[in-house]
Amino acid sequence: MEDILRPIYQERASQQNTLGILMIEKRQNASPITDTFDVVLLVIVKEAEQSVFIKHYTYQEQKAALHIVSEEQLREWMLLGTNRKIVDWLFNGKILFDRNEYVDHLKTELRDFPFYGRKIKMGIEFAKLIRRYTDGKAFFDNHHYLDAYNHIVHSLHHLARLSVIENGFHPEITVWNQVKQIEPEIFKLYEELVTSDESIEKRLELLFLASEFLIHSRTRSGIGHLVEVLEKKESWSFNDLINHDELKHYSVDLAILLEYLVEKNMIEVTNVETKGQGIFHRYYSASKKLS
Repeated sequence: MEDILRPIYQERASQQNTLGILMIEKRQNASPITDTFDVVLLVIVKEAEQSVFIKHYTYQEQKAALHIVSEEQLREWMLLGTNRKIVDWLFNGKILFDRNEYVDHLKTELRDFPFYGRKIKMGIEFAKLIRRYTDGKAFFDNHHYLDAYNHIVHSLHHLARLSVIENGFHPEITVWNQVKQIEPEIFKLYEELVTSDESIEKRLELLFLASEFLIHSRTRSGIGHLVEVLEKKESWSFNDLINHDELKHYSVDLAILLEYLVEKNMIEVTNVETKGQGIFHRYYSASKKLS
């Protein structure tokens, strides 16, 4: 197979812009790792006009995909976890070309999973968890049980990913297999939600109670990165926070996370007068109880 695909990647390997090339083969029928393709070629380049460029090929009744990805895009995926296949590809792909051991160093970095990178990823997952939990609870309180169910499933998934990261591992596509080993309590909650014979209302009621406890127990570790940023200044406007180089990755989930933490007295709000009568600017700072 490698010989057949050689003409596709060999030209890329000769270009100075190419940092590394990996081949990922489908390991089982209909594997989600390769999007059902028999083989994927991942070409990492230093710079590119398009951050992701993909071509599909057919050969001997089989399918192949070529993914050309910029280093910047790859780093973003690794940080934000928005392309979970990429970790599997880097860990398990066969290295076909490696300029100055770039791919080998990347694999070492993934295995070591630097603590700073973990803190950012935990913060992003915790913000997503709070978003899903809060929205789900609102739907539940308004008796929209199917919408609440959808959100609580997603919140448990973020809780599972948070747990995996907290334990020093990268969340994989088969995250529930990881969680079953690492945090069986969360796995059991998920299992009860999807397999229980109880009514959907009763299942959700129990799940929200249990989730509240699990969220509370992870809040300090989940907001560690956010607190580090907050402590760099006495107080922050929301606009300054959402445009901060690191916090911008929290995206639309940052506002609801802040409000959740204000309710829990973990973040303090200072009102500053505006020109308008009785209207105040709202500024945020880390609570002294977190020190």
